[in-house]
Amino acid sequence: MKFSKSIKPISYLKTHASEVIRDVAENQKTMVITHNGEAKVILQDVKVYEQTQEALALLKILALSVKNMKQKNYKPLDKTFKDIRKKIEEFKRSKNEIQS
Repeated sequence: MKFSKSIKPISYLKTHASEVIRDVAENQKTMVITHNGEAKVILQDVKVYEQTQEALALLKILALSVKNMKQKNYKPLDKTFKDIRKKIEEFKRSKNEIQS
């Protein structure tokens, strides 16, 4: 993404707030707002922000998975499914006991 066309001073935002917000929302843009010539904040469409947060969450999960694999901190797949089946059976038994 090129920010060169989306950099605006805070004075522009103050005088064109409605227009800027409409443009950012309709075009799913991201704008950099400067103050005293220095980038200070990002103005971003909420949908783009949510997508970014979801992507970051997935990357964190992936990083944790890689870390766990390197540390050999995982269970074999067959053991995992065996544990899940056991928990399902325990749940079914406890549910039947409650209903009885």
